[in-house]
Amino acid sequence: MNTTSIKELGLTKQREVVLRVIRDAHEHLTANEVFTASKNLLPTISFATVYNSLRYLKDSGHIAEIGFGNGASRYDRTTHRHDHAICTDCGKLVDIEMEVPADILKAAARQSKFKPETLEFTLRGKCPDCAK
Repeated sequence: MNTTSIKELGLTKQREVVLRVIRDAHEHLTANEVFTASKNLLPTISFATVYNSLRYLKDSGHIAEIGFGNGASRYDRTTHRHDHAICTDCGKLVDIEMEVPADILKAAARQSKFKPETLEFTLRGKCPDCAK
């Protein structure tokens, strides 16, 4: 996680609010969830401003965007390479910190014929709450 103070980044007030919402979240939020939380901090903020701020913060490396097929993107305060587990019942998304063995990356590149840049794993299953 980036530990630079939000004030030190020289962002607009709106972008500061959006970044604060994502950094303070314990979950990976959708744009709608970021908007709702941002509106609580800055009632005059619009959805378009939140959406544009998310794009700016992602493009500038302050946050990461996670997309899973045709579902809504989620936003992550952790910008370094990491993996995820997603619950197939409730949609809960959590970070997994693990190293990828070089032979798995090579095998995936060989099978796909892609030139590898990064490899991310997504574990799908039931979270502890849904597995009860």
